[in-house]
Amino acid sequence: MFKNGILKLGIPLILLLGLWIMFCAAGCASSMEAVWPESPGYDVRTDGSLVIDASNVDKGYIMVRTGQPTSHGLKIRITNGKWQLNYDLNSQGEYEAFPLQRGSGTYEVALFENVSGNKYASGGKLELNVQLSNEYAAYLVPNQYVNYELWTSAVQKSDELCAGKSPQEVFNAVSGFIASEFTYDFVRAKTISPGTMPDIDYCYENRMGICQDLAAVTACMLRVQGVPAKLVIGYADKYYHAWNTVVINGQELFFDPTNAVGAINAKKYSTEREY
Repeated sequence: MFKNGILKLGIPLILLLGLWIMFCAAGCASSMEAVWPESPGYDVRTDGSLVIDASNVDKGYIMVRTGQPTSHGLKIRITNGKWQLNYDLNSQGEYEAFPLQRGSGTYEVALFENVSGNKYASGGKLELNVQLSNEYAAYLVPNQYVNYELWTSAVQKSDELCAGKSPQEVFNAVSGFIASEFTYDFVRAKTISPGTMPDIDYCYENRMGICQDLAAVTACMLRVQGVPAKLVIGYADKYYHAWNTVVINGQELFFDPTNAVGAINAKKYSTEREY
């Protein structure tokens, strides 16, 4: 999605931005002011095949790539104390954004390369001392699970719905839009392959999705308006599930878009991880 600090485009970035600025003059809210991952190269660190651009750690994310393209599968492990999460990393040597969800502190980032079957070899390891600009910074940035770009349709719709609104009004507008316009995709729920990432474009264009898709669209539409929104994965009663935690004026609010569209009515939620 991102390469060498800029978005990969078939036409010049400056032309698209110029057109977008003209569009915004007609009533755009704040997506142009949202946090968009980049790799400016001010603070690049390497170990083995692991390359990290840590220029924007204060904004809650790092950019990671492998130093050399490979035909083998790659994994990234991000650790903070006893907490850790694993991610896939592309093998083409292109930067990807990864969130720093645990707030300020020390993170370890490790690269692993698949050598055969389920066996992985270490490809490098780096330690980062992180001081965030605010504790929810990681939930204002796109990542693998909440994956959107400036021209994503859900981003443009968010601008249309939320222009001039306060954070609470933004939340009301987005949650109301999800509840009134979307449905749960029961067919996708039965046929989707394990490990499939949330798909914001599919969900938005079809006005339906499974729990993780609905939660990703919600998070996207809130983040681009400067409202921190977590995509939370865990259990709702006995079912594996995804929902949102939204931060309004420093207070965390629970929102389950699958419940909002009438597809679940769980009594007990337990968090496994957040993106």
